[in-house]
Amino acid sequence: MSYTLINPQNGHLAFKVFSFEGNNHFDHVQRLGYYSMILVLEGSGKLKADFSDYTFQKNTLMCFSPYQPFMIDSSDLQGVCLNFHPDFFCIHKHQQEVACNGVLFNNIYNPPFIQISVQQTAYFVSLIEQMKEEMQNIDLAQYELIISHLKIFLIKASRIKIEQNPEAQKVYGENEQPFILQNLKEAIEIHFKVKHSASEYADLLNISSKSLAKICKNYFNKTLTDLISERIIIEAKRELYMTSKTVKEIAYELGYQDEYYFSRFFKTNADVSPQIYRETVGFAKAEA
Repeated sequence: MSYTLINPQNGHLAFKVFSFEGNNHFDHVQRLGYYSMILVLEGSGKLKADFSDYTFQKNTLMCFSPYQPFMIDSSDLQGVCLNFHPDFFCIHKHQQEVACNGVLFNNIYNPPFIQISVQQTAYFVSLIEQMKEEMQNIDLAQYELIISHLKIFLIKASRIKIEQNPEAQKVYGENEQPFILQNLKEAIEIHFKVKHSASEYADLLNISSKSLAKICKNYFNKTLTDLISERIIIEAKRELYMTSKTVKEIAYELGYQDEYYFSRFFKTNADVSPQIYRETVGFAKAEA
């Protein structure tokens, strides 16, 4: 059964909860204009998200940002899906309260899912049932109560993912490579607006491009170029959503002199143009 709230101002989906069986919903590439959280209650399979492939079991919570590509290959899937539009709940504006941005969503270094216990699964299912119940209630403050349940859901899931954050030693032992990985993360965060090539980061870290490429693939299951591209796209999406800057201004701030080259880069990675992203997800939320 599906429960849906529609934004009366623009007709966009605001919030939706639905149960699913089988793989019909996710057996092709999904690029949705809202946040998606998929709670897998039964079944196992393979998840393809962004540039990586993963395996998963039951009692898994998957989290995807707007227009983040993903696809699930499984024949015996059962679970519940939550969708919410940034207009309904903006994780950027509520970062201090919920702190899920960079943890559940927009985290380029960790898989977009967490494995949870049977007890944690039951807790999330209970929260979802409360959301369903409130969606059938048209009394005062309906949205506020649903958002309250959603906040609790996001906070709990963020805490679990932080606790499960894998340590570099699990892959590399006690050697110096985890230190290099941390330096790489910091370098990308500092320089992604001006340095767009893998070789530039290898030079920064005083390591060969080949060695750095191998470390990235082994640890993050992605190429360094993938990591850089994802970080640029995350920032571009944030600017498109949170500000009223023109695409040309955003492109320039991200190190692209040619607006059209940037738009092609964005569409290649997000599957929609910057203009379409802004039209469907919204913009200037921080200025409202």
